[in-house]
Amino acid sequence: MKKKVIGFIADSLIIIVSFYIVAWHRYHTVFIGGLLYKTSVYFYCIFILLSLFANKHKVLEKTGVTSVLYPIALSNLIILTLFILLGRFIFPFTYYRFTSLYAVILVSLLEVFGGFFLVIYNRAKNNKFPVEMEEQDQALQAGQDKEGTQPFDVFVPGHEMDESYHNISEVIAKETSRQTLEFISQFYTPSIDDALIISTTSPFNLLNRPKALYKLIINLKRINDIQYINKFFETVNSKLEPKGIFIGWVETFTLRKQRILDKYPQGTNYLIYSIDFIFHRIMPKVPLVKRIYFFITRGQNRVLSKAETFGRLYSCGFEIVTENSFEGHLYFVVVKVKEPVYDNHPTYGPLIKLPRLGKGGKIISVYKLRTMHAYSEYLQGYVFQQNKLQSGGKFKNDFRVTTLGRFFRKFWLDELPMLINLLRGDIKLVGVRPLSKHYYSLYTKELQEKRISYKPGLIPPFYADMPRTLEEIMTSEMKYLESYQKNPFTTDVRYFFKALYNILFRKARSN
Repeated sequence: MKKKVIGFIADSLIIIVSFYIVAWHRYHTVFIGGLLYKTSVYFYCIFILLSLFANKHKVLEKTGVTSVLYPIALSNLIILTLFILLGRFIFPFTYYRFTSLYAVILVSLLEVFGGFFLVIYNRAKNNKFPVEMEEQDQALQAGQDKEGTQPFDVFVPGHEMDESYHNISEVIAKETSRQTLEFISQFYTPSIDDALIISTTSPFNLLNRPKALYKLIINLKRINDIQYINKFFETVNSKLEPKGIFIGWVETFTLRKQRILDKYPQGTNYLIYSIDFIFHRIMPKVPLVKRIYFFITRGQNRVLSKAETFGRLYSCGFEIVTENSFEGHLYFVVVKVKEPVYDNHPTYGPLIKLPRLGKGGKIISVYKLRTMHAYSEYLQGYVFQQNKLQSGGKFKNDFRVTTLGRFFRKFWLDELPMLINLLRGDIKLVGVRPLSKHYYSLYTKELQEKRISYKPGLIPPFYADMPRTLEEIMTSEMKYLESYQKNPFTTDVRYFFKALYNILFRKARSN
């Protein structure tokens, strides 16, 4: 019943909007009143009554193309015939004859388009291949390799091969390139017994190997074509010995952008890139349409950032040993250091919740607008190790921050959702910034203990003192906390107005 109501409301909007779109196109007005308004009311009532009679709104429950499109086509053909007759004999349709006919055609096109979308969505929703991060184990429990059995899908040293594949090095070169072989050869030689070389996108091909553990696993398929990326990495982790090595590669979205812009002529290349970005980057992360995306593509040719790739690897128990970009791809070598965290519910949306240390060391969920790529929270240690801190205490050259995220940070737009935490009482208006566990670990023991004695704040003392280094930030926070301990109210008022002055007149900004 609920789906029928939704269908009725959606159809009503399509009918009304279509009529006035045609009216605007023909008469350059949609004035609500007079004869045009009366005609639109008659048009809507006739159209919706015949649609109800044809039971057209039951299509929301269907998954077949015929079962969805047939009621739409039949009822709209009858409606079109009726309005042709009304346009010849009945006023006011004789006056707005072509408006009504064109409106019926527009409604039909929109309904057919919506019907196709509905079929794809319902099939994606009910299909046996779950989207990534949702019921991923079903694919493995089914015991089926989605790629099918292909020659040399799995390469193992000593495995019987075709004569053209008589040498492992030649296998790698043919599957990838000579330059890739040179990169891999730094960590692999055919003399290594406990090594597994695979060319697959299916975790099942890993689980199906007879040997329990390996020292080295190399996958010759790029991870952009793996549907269950985390499940694949988790399976690699389970098949590696402690300190075992995994080598793989990915086409990052920056390298992909450059490839598309170089491939197509100037003028059309940015249009093609925009379409590709929307389809392969945005759709997999939008709840309503991601099922449709994974149903159509099976997760292949997905757009991935460097931050998301490395973040997934770290969440699955690996650490980066080295990385290298060549031939339009990013190659990585990682080492197994722990078991995966099995993060089955990563955040992709614009509003995120970040675990931060609150009063008493309690973990609170801080709300922010997304400024970083997905899985970036797992890379704090790696980014600090590689780049250290820049002036102001933020990570230097932080590749995790998106272009839009830099804009948000510049004008504090990313921190607006923290007002939710303020209203909930998790934080106060002025106070030290709520920190992640990693950033908190960089502080001195004395400051750590003093920090968790009070609630963190929305406006930190950073904007009052404008420190440049981590040591200066710690000095600033210690000075604020000691002052707050003696005079809480006057300290917060003084720091609030000093921070406000620096923001408005000294152009203090976040990085």
